Amino acid sequence: MILLLCLLLLLPLAIARGEAFTFTDALQRKVILKKAPERVVAFLGSFGESWILAGGDLVGVTEDAISERGLALDGSVQLIGTTKKPNLEWTVALSPDLVLLSADLDAHLSLRPVMDAAGIPYAFFSVNTWQEYMDMMEILCQLTGRRDLYALQKTQVEAPIEGLLQSARTHPLYGKQTVLLLRTYSTGVKAKGSDNLAGAILRDMGLVNIADSQETLLENLTMEAILALNPDYIMITTMGSQVEAAMKALDREFAQNPAWQALDAVKNNRVIHLDRTLFHLKPNARWAESYQIIGDVLYAP
Repeated sequence: MILLLCLLLLLPLAIARGEAFTFTDALQRKVILKKAPERVVAFLGSFGESWILAGGDLVGVTEDAISERGLALDGSVQLIGTTKKPNLEWTVALSPDLVLLSADLDAHLSLRPVMDAAGIPYAFFSVNTWQEYMDMMEILCQLTGRRDLYALQKTQVEAPIEGLLQSARTHPLYGKQTVLLLRTYSTGVKAKGSDNLAGAILRDMGLVNIADSQETLLENLTMEAILALNPDYIMITTMGSQVEAAMKALDREFAQNPAWQALDAVKNNRVIHLDRTLFHLKPNARWAESYQIIGDVLYAP
């Protein structure tokens, strides 16, 4: 009991209703809020989920919050269009005191003049790594005054990942195995480097992405190039909700080619289909699960 009381005393006080708060967003903008936000709109479902994880309530969010993340939202939360086409008229009608936008989407970046003209407070975030997720959560938990929930994220996300990374770095195979990361669409297949969510996880866990040194793969992926580089692993993420159609594209362009069977990754059963909820969409509180999956694939006895 004494320990619990001490921990509670160490928690920062919640932001007072009239107290201003200042932080720097992903575009290096200085965001000044006159008070703790109470009417928040998220133009990305994962950001809406993050705000809820930080102890906040939403008044509006884009449709992907339900279609991709399956959030259980009550009737008071309005859906305000799609991530690429959020409805600004509906947003303004909600009188938000903070709108969360993605610094990685051109559709959001183009909204800055409109948001400024409307006088709506807004902030951009970029979340492609677990560290960026923790940075975002630190800000959001400060805004809600729920530092206890930030401490929970450190326990559930940061600590397990750091443990997994420390273990991976001591393994004799760390940094010695190669991977081809593929992203499949209903219309085709592309190689991806380490500058994306899945790529960053694979890099952190010690895989060498062949597209990082062979950038021509990013623009012109051919069976001949894959055979020449012969990666130890092939890992696949799917884009969009039409997973079956995306996998058919992979079969059509590569897997049905007899040469595909000659690859070491194929012969050694090292073609891994990655769960899009953990390796394409933002994992948020489940980020450690993504790292654990890769750790089990690479280093489990």
